[in-house]
Amino acid sequence: MTEGEHGIVAAGHPLTAQAGVRVLREGGNAVDAAVAAMLTSFAAEPLLTGLGAGGYMLVAGGGQEPALLDFFVAAPSGRPACGAPAGSDRPAGAVAELQAVDVSFGDAAQVFHIGPASCGAYGAPAGVCEAARRWGTVPLQQLAAPAARLAHDGVALNHGQAYVAEILGDLLTSTPECAALWAPGGRILREGEVLRNDDLGDALERLGTEGAEPFYRGDVAATVCEWLDARGGSLSASDLAGYRAIDREPVRMAYRDRELLTNPPPSAGGTLLAYALALLDRGPAPPTLGGVVEAMRAAQAERTPDFLEGLSEDRFLERFLSTRLGATTHISVLDAEGRACSATCTNGEGSGVVVPGTGLHLNNVMGEEDLNPFGFHRHPPGRRMPSMMAPSIVMREGEVELVLGSAGSNRIRSALLQTIVGAVDHDLDAREAVDAPRVHFESGVIYAEPGVALDELEQRGVQVVRFSGLNLFFGGVQAVRRRGTELTGAGDPRRGGVAVSA
Repeated sequence: MTEGEHGIVAAGHPLTAQAGVRVLREGGNAVDAAVAAMLTSFAAEPLLTGLGAGGYMLVAGGGQEPALLDFFVAAPSGRPACGAPAGSDRPAGAVAELQAVDVSFGDAAQVFHIGPASCGAYGAPAGVCEAARRWGTVPLQQLAAPAARLAHDGVALNHGQAYVAEILGDLLTSTPECAALWAPGGRILREGEVLRNDDLGDALERLGTEGAEPFYRGDVAATVCEWLDARGGSLSASDLAGYRAIDREPVRMAYRDRELLTNPPPSAGGTLLAYALALLDRGPAPPTLGGVVEAMRAAQAERTPDFLEGLSEDRFLERFLSTRLGATTHISVLDAEGRACSATCTNGEGSGVVVPGTGLHLNNVMGEEDLNPFGFHRHPPGRRMPSMMAPSIVMREGEVELVLGSAGSNRIRSALLQTIVGAVDHDLDAREAVDAPRVHFESGVIYAEPGVALDELEQRGVQVVRFSGLNLFFGGVQAVRRRGTELTGAGDPRRGGVAVSA
């Protein structure tokens, strides 16, 4: 357990958490700390986040009216970004196909799709700059400088990052540019070996001094478009030029005697998490394992084509709940003033497309089956993709009690559901709630970590896949909890997470 008198940062890497804590100790607020941690994660956790990624940030507490900043990936226009460059063998306007790669989690496998056709309009530069402008008290240049130095100096891969690199080996060697970073000696970097990225260091320095403009309407954007167009990508200059971070009203959902704040439509994750908790709220506390799995099943069943199409409509959440109820890195921060910041950012798994001179490894969100369950490239240009990411805050009597979020693609909502149930219904502290073994229900199958009593469910004939240990398949929850004046935090051991006190 980690205790902090002045604040706590929980994140997916020690360097990420330490960057946020350093800002808290120097007088910055929770958003300053989260921005510094995000920028550091681009260098320390580059496989699952980066400048080519997108995400969400939820802010509440400490007198702050709850607010959700949406900077997730937007669907591209499908038009060629520029004319085919001179000397290119590709006809102008030709679009590349998605490339499938298999990723094994040891006890389960998943197919991901990468390549130029998987890249959507990135939001991380816009999100960082808007968050710093709106809520920050520390200059962005000051927050970005340590992250830039880290990218230049290099980061030794810890066990968690090395494992992710190992299982993503086919992706990391899919292009010469990506392989040059991750397999400079002809094999994937291993634990303890150093990843350096000078282009990323330069890009972070520019972000700190020039803001987001070069990445959307300047030379960086032009370079990205030209590079993708030559390789059949469908991201256009107008897609980037028109991109903005969007302010949204968070979902507010009663659970027991608390209030849940989470990600609203057009994101799917927050809506499905709220629905599952509302179903559990009808029953006694604490819910049984069967009840939790049934809530997961009911939420999964609602993810239909009509549901995904309706997410972009006004007041969809209210209509959805009333008619039924009568991928990734995460950073959680709680500061001494009671202000919380919950920020989730993802590059998917990355597309394998590293654009030279820009510091960007572009996302593969357009190739994520979890975000495109009914077919790829079905979303109209500019629409934010229906992410499973759900940065969340639990309020009790007007005060922040729990700050959490998770990585894990389609397992995000089940990881968060079980962590909230653990903290609220079982009164677990942050460490206990995050470490508790998890289950996930999908397509009629229950996936389970060791320590979950499944006899009753197996007797009902439910198919079960048992994992041999805690696994990053089940997400990566980073959580901070307040109990009176005590602050506790926990990083998810499934993804090498840590919590550091200020």
